[in-house]
Amino acid sequence: MALVKNYLKSKNICKVTFSLPAEAVAESKKVTVLGDFNGWGPSEATALKKQKDGSYKAIVELEPGREYQFRYLLDGEKWENDWAADKYVPAGDSTDENSVVIL
Repeated sequence: MALVKNYLKSKNICKVTFSLPAEAVAESKKVTVLGDFNGWGPSEATALKKQKDGSYKAIVELEPGREYQFRYLLDGEKWENDWAADKYVPAGDSTDENSVVIL
């Protein structure tokens, strides 16, 4: 698992690749990423596409100079953090933590 950051020189955008390895996904059929950048709502979730090696990934364009909290949602039921996040922060009222990408 790794967050890949590709800063564009032509405009103020960073293309962030979110990915989960096959072992983190297990038997899941639908993998999405939710976070500050898409309102945390299931209807706004960004779907990750399954790769040939069984991993899942998606690219999201984000504004640099900010921190974004996010988590992965597997089959609409199980939350998973990014094992290579830049940091982790408390997720509000629960004891869970959110992953953070710093741009």
